[in-house]
Amino acid sequence: MKNASTRLVFDYWDALRGERAAPERGEIEPGALRHALADTFILENEPVGPVFRLAGTRLCALIGRELRARPFTALWPDVEAQGDMRRLVQTVMDETAGAVAGLSGESSTGAPIYLELLLLPLRYRGRTHARILGALSPTLSPDWLGLDTIASMRMISLRMLWPDASARPAAPAPQRAGPPRLVVLPGGRA
Repeated sequence: MKNASTRLVFDYWDALRGERAAPERGEIEPGALRHALADTFILENEPVGPVFRLAGTRLCALIGRELRARPFTALWPDVEAQGDMRRLVQTVMDETAGAVAGLSGESSTGAPIYLELLLLPLRYRGRTHARILGALSPTLSPDWLGLDTIASMRMISLRMLWPDASARPAAPAPQRAGPPRLVVLPGGRA
């Protein structure tokens, strides 16, 4: 993860989940994410696909509209990219694994922008496949923010953040029957 807000969101989520696969939505305290809140969002799993439940102010400014109650996949104008994003969100929920993606975008006036997308699973009232905590932040804050909006984005890299093996109980190490013995074999110099 390259962006400070992405790392902050991941570190907070990781600390909350502890030994569990994913933390509860009710455990998230917005004040703990205050330095990344403008880039943060929560998705709700609906029959039509993932829908924004909450979205930060800078994220809404980048897109040029309020995102609440809008489909997450609508951020990508290409139908194929929408399907890829829908599958990525489903994988995050199915595998209780995070995902971090590099995105390349362009504003409506043609200015390039590079972003980092983070998707992390959340439980909601004990249910899995319910919510996603995420962050979408630019690598560098564009000088056109508030004057222009992102017109297109495409994924250029993807890395899955699989559940840490240390979170699972480790198999006990094999125990020796006794102390190690030194064995001397006959031979030597001739």
